[in-house]
Amino acid sequence: MRLLALVIGFALAGAANAAGNAASGKEKAAQVCAACHGPEGNKPSDPTQPILAGQHYDYLVRALTDYKSGRRNNPIMKGFASQLSKKDIEDLAAWFSRQKSSLHDQRE
Repeated sequence: MRLLALVIGFALAGAANAAGNAASGKEKAAQVCAACHGPEGNKPSDPTQPILAGQHYDYLVRALTDYKSGRRNNPIMKGFASQLSKKDIEDLAAWFSRQKSSLHDQRE
């Protein structure tokens, strides 16, 4: 029972901190991400680049953090991600996760 309460507590704490600032993320995306992924993250300049729009916030935070730390290996993304602060990553994730995606239907 205590384990369940602990897990729920961590989940709620993570959700409370998982906000990011989408407006700041939009500005950072224009500086760092738009050339390859498009301004809203749904128009990659090359078919090998992923669509970021509509991805889950947590997934985007993890992916950028992993590129920054080297857990994900891509020299281009490592270069960009290494310049991002934790706040930048959270803001970018907030921006891209809130964009409409052509990959799937989204609820309004």
